[in-house]
Amino acid sequence: MAETLISPGYLQRENDQSFLQRQPVKVGAAIIGPTVKGEVEIPTVVTSYSDYQSRFGTSLVSGSDVYTYFTSIAAYNFFNNGGESLLVARVVSGSYTSATSTAISSSISASAQPAFILETISKGTMMNSSGSEDSAGSLTNGSDSNVRWEVMSPDTSSGTFTLLIRRGDDNTSTKTILETFANLSLDPKASNYISKIVGDQVFNYNVTTNQVEVSGSFKDGSRYVRVKSVINNTPDYFDNAGLAKAQFTSSIPLAGSGSFTGAVGGIMAGANFYDRINSSNTQGLVAANYTNMIALLANKDDYQFNSLTTPGLYNTDYTAQITSLINNTQERGDNIFVPDLVPFNSTVTTVATQGISRNSSYAGTYWPWMQIVEPEIGKQVWVPMSTLIQGVYAFNDKVAEPWFAPAGINRGGLDMVIRPERKLNVSDRDILYTAKVNPIANFPGIGIVVWGQKTLQTKASALDRINVRRLLIELKSYIGQVAVTLVFDPNTNATRNSFLSRVNPYLESVQQRQGLYAFKVLMNDENNSPDVIDRNQLVGQIYLQPTKASEFVLIDYNITPTGATFPTA
Repeated sequence: MAETLISPGYLQRENDQSFLQRQPVKVGAAIIGPTVKGEVEIPTVVTSYSDYQSRFGTSLVSGSDVYTYFTSIAAYNFFNNGGESLLVARVVSGSYTSATSTAISSSISASAQPAFILETISKGTMMNSSGSEDSAGSLTNGSDSNVRWEVMSPDTSSGTFTLLIRRGDDNTSTKTILETFANLSLDPKASNYISKIVGDQVFNYNVTTNQVEVSGSFKDGSRYVRVKSVINNTPDYFDNAGLAKAQFTSSIPLAGSGSFTGAVGGIMAGANFYDRINSSNTQGLVAANYTNMIALLANKDDYQFNSLTTPGLYNTDYTAQITSLINNTQERGDNIFVPDLVPFNSTVTTVATQGISRNSSYAGTYWPWMQIVEPEIGKQVWVPMSTLIQGVYAFNDKVAEPWFAPAGINRGGLDMVIRPERKLNVSDRDILYTAKVNPIANFPGIGIVVWGQKTLQTKASALDRINVRRLLIELKSYIGQVAVTLVFDPNTNATRNSFLSRVNPYLESVQQRQGLYAFKVLMNDENNSPDVIDRNQLVGQIYLQPTKASEFVLIDYNITPTGATFPTA
């Protein structure tokens, strides 16, 4: 409530600005898709492929078969081409829970009592080392994709013990130790309290609020497990001499090992692995699984990224989801969405029809599918172009600038590719480019390269090219950061000049780096009239002439008579 000031006086007020403002997570690219393991519906940033492997796995071992995922291929290609940070949002088929350990029992006492319970951070059956997979084949007890636990060195004199997290397919004689947590305590007041060291935070997506909510007191110190509960927690564990009190020694866990049980959540539905893909057999994708993640990533105040893919989510079969993704991308205005139009073994005509059906300058698509050698298992597999294109963007930005065309021999090479699903001739490429689908060309002696850079915008304009759209994304990102600092500042020449002094040099730099032919920035009395000022608005106008890519190189060969004079310029 505002104070009413009538007569002169002196007033002191407090304005608390000590709160920490939430900053958005800013990464190079984002992927929504199934993975072997990891948090479900919780967008997670990884900064290397090894980081991705640790959190999300790579391949699924099911009986004698080994399979991997489009998501893993996309992550590998992104980092292998110079990408620095990736946002991964995992989805699974159906409902899901974490796997839990049986209550880890305490020793010493005549009747052992439960001490604590662990659960896997990863949700779904893959982290359950005693589970089984569906009709694709049984997952035997213990695989390289799941984990088990072991308690070692219980010490009654200190009241401490050691917890090991082991790989699920190891054994006691040849342990594969993933993590070691030594000198743990069950005393909640101790610095080495098990929940403090291992962590007990749980992340869940709230459908009602469309937010990720966190419960638990301590950040996860393990990449594999968290403490679900401490049953036999023992406050005031130590006596004055620093030794464990005798009455609490019975709560020290018993040495032993065990597996995790009780997980729910299909990794894939049926036999839907990518080497068996056809028009009706994708990767166990269930459209509803994507709904939450599409809505969550629509908010750029929480997550920022330059490109987004959903490998295997085809426009032909998941029209509503693709529509939502395109709409969200347009509303965000800060990234390119790369959808897949069709499943494996489609025709040029079908692809063209799907391309024509979409209209957005914030989306671009590529075809055909590509055969690659899967980097982990060395198996030849077919993948849609969405698994490769973020790597092309990353390489383009590494060797050039975002406003350069991510295509052609210099920046559009596909080194991982063995061969395309279909070798496109000039007529095929013409049909596709007319339909706003970027074709892949195979040139003898050169290789397989991206041979187009159209967005899905129907109207002919500068924004029907990916390099121009990515230029605008870069400019809007920087200039937006400048503009937000002016909110609540006085609408005066000093404020306007502050904006101009930061924006003009930036645009000059972009021009020097071949992003613009010309530009003009206006923020003065002309566009900030008294009427505008009275509406509490500060108006700026930026005029841009973006550089265009040389998509058509025309060379004229002029045969002249002997003695003819050549042009001087």
